[in-house]
Amino acid sequence: MSEPTKLEFSSKYTREHARQYLLKHHDGLARRLSHKRDEQLARKALALAGEPGLVLDLPCGAGRFWPLLAEKQNRVVIGADNSAEMLATACAGQPAEIVKRVRPLQTSAFKIDLPDNSVDNIFCMRLLHHIGEAAHRMEILKEFQRVSRDSVIVSLWVDGNVKAWRRARMERRRTEKMRDRYQNRFVLPAVTAEAEFVQAGFRIQERLDFIPLYSMWRVYILRKG
Repeated sequence: MSEPTKLEFSSKYTREHARQYLLKHHDGLARRLSHKRDEQLARKALALAGEPGLVLDLPCGAGRFWPLLAEKQNRVVIGADNSAEMLATACAGQPAEIVKRVRPLQTSAFKIDLPDNSVDNIFCMRLLHHIGEAAHRMEILKEFQRVSRDSVIVSLWVDGNVKAWRRARMERRRTEKMRDRYQNRFVLPAVTAEAEFVQAGFRIQERLDFIPLYSMWRVYILRKG
């Protein structure tokens, strides 16, 4: 068995980084409001996906979406992450009544340790904007196609908005030295992202923007077939 693809940024998830990640979305008014908007979009996406009963939350990070995913009483949640420290932090940091509803799984998005068609939905928030190489994104999307039997909810940064325009302008102003530094956040042209979804075997059911025409964040609901 070959080892799953490993990217440089995945090595940063130490215990201390995981603890900071648990706290950061509640640090200050702006982040709390952003988290509430993330939850609004996630609830709408889950509803549009038909309120799936068996959901793979990958990567689950510090479990910030576990309380939301557990709102549906008969939903089974698999909380999966490549980082053992993230999983440990999630299980220790989320409410005990929520954690008991979640099945933790340490696994890579590049090689998910689950059988074909084993979950109703893959819930993938805040991963793909870290993946700069098209081949790596396709590797992940193909795994999602293999493991989900129905739908995928995925978020990423897309162009065609004020924040993406500002980021592109900032990138152009960087010095050569700065451009040579490792980068782990990327804005994709929406047409590129959508073509990749189709190439991986999905059809696009819905697009949900965090703040239309302003924010880079977009949530896609994808269906197999």
